[in-house]
Amino acid sequence: MLNLERFVGKVAVVTGASSGIGVAIVETLVKHGIVVAGIARRAHRVVATAGKLKNEPGKLHAYKCDLTVEDEIISTFKEIISDLGDIHILVNNAGLMLHTDLINGETAKWKKCFDTNVLALCIASREAIQDMKTKDTKGHIIHINSTAGHEVLNMPNSNVYGPSKYAVTAITMTMVYDLERENLPIKVTSVSPGYVKTEFQEVANVPGSVLPKLGLNGVDVAEAVIFALSTRPEVNVTEITVRPLNA
Repeated sequence: MLNLERFVGKVAVVTGASSGIGVAIVETLVKHGIVVAGIARRAHRVVATAGKLKNEPGKLHAYKCDLTVEDEIISTFKEIISDLGDIHILVNNAGLMLHTDLINGETAKWKKCFDTNVLALCIASREAIQDMKTKDTKGHIIHINSTAGHEVLNMPNSNVYGPSKYAVTAITMTMVYDLERENLPIKVTSVSPGYVKTEFQEVANVPGSVLPKLGLNGVDVAEAVIFALSTRPEVNVTEITVRPLNA
């Protein structure tokens, strides 16, 4: 039977916890009795969410961090471990799309996209895995990917978002193989949603005319995360694709 009993009272780290899918994930984890460290640049938003969850069985703690700065990621993970204890779950949710293209595009925007969607994910995973490794923790790393990491979208001005998500798809399986080689009891799952109705598209300046008519909600992605975490320790679901029905 699927359940999260083994993670009750344990520490989960969620990046990009201030909005959209990230908020849905931290809310769901806290309601399942998990202690969550929510990482975001806008940490005040995480604090506000924590206030709404104060009567739930778990607890949400806010940590401010710029995920494009490696030193900040490393120091934040050290702070979380010192404050809350060893990490059992990491959800790499932070991601962005910047309005530009590959013909007339700006290098700075390309770099920021890869720094956030790819390098931050790798660095955060490394820091979590190193903590899990020292304690022989049966942990779980979850990457919030995208269907754009499996099929090239014909969406104008989506810059290098798709290529960055293709990298996440490759990183997921590479990480699985690396962990197997070291015989570490750590799972890795890629969760790839289609279009999710959040402020993500607005921030990316994506016109509504190019978006699908049907979309997911953040809770749909959060439920996929819970499913992956609920599987038996001997089972590793490496990919979950989430799409609206009849989309």
